[in-house]
Amino acid sequence: MDARLTEFTVREMVERLATRDPAPGGGCAAALAGAMGAALVRMVVDLTPPEPPESTEALAAIGRGATTWQSELLNLAELDANAYSAVVRARRLPRGTEIERQSRDVQIAAAMREATRAPLQTMRAATAVLELAERLAPLGTRHAISDVGVGAMLATSSARGAALNVRINLPYLKDEALRGEATALLERLPDLVERERALSVVIDGRMP
Repeated sequence: MDARLTEFTVREMVERLATRDPAPGGGCAAALAGAMGAALVRMVVDLTPPEPPESTEALAAIGRGATTWQSELLNLAELDANAYSAVVRARRLPRGTEIERQSRDVQIAAAMREATRAPLQTMRAATAVLELAERLAPLGTRHAISDVGVGAMLATSSARGAALNVRINLPYLKDEALRGEATALLERLPDLVERERALSVVIDGRMP
């Protein structure tokens, strides 16, 4: 990467995704979607009056969590792009001799581990954002309840997009522990989608 993603304007980021450059790509876009979902959760927290007063701490906790995950997901967007760039560089290493082939294989394996860890972390972070949206839905102001729904959808899309990047890496992943971790997380994805659908029903019921 020749610049930090967080330094791009929105237009620059979208145009960069449209180029033939393999990074940033889908994993980065998935993390950014999750970060936007967290930002919407933060916004609704800030717009919601603490009524009843006992909701104050619950709202504050949701806001703190959203701030944390927004920052984490922005970092993961950067990490994902850098990790995949490392995979591309490793695959371009020379392999004319046995030593070169062995060195290349080692570097590809290491780069692939990092390129799988990044979307796995994105899946976890996006799941946490969805959980925050679930907690906010009954408390958030009804005038911005649609934004909670959009935040939840973005979080779910973030997790699903990251899952695709995990799945495409699995055939090349030699780290068995990481493979098992990835498989277990992928198996929980249908539940995440179902939770987002259930939350949509709650949000529909709170529409003004």
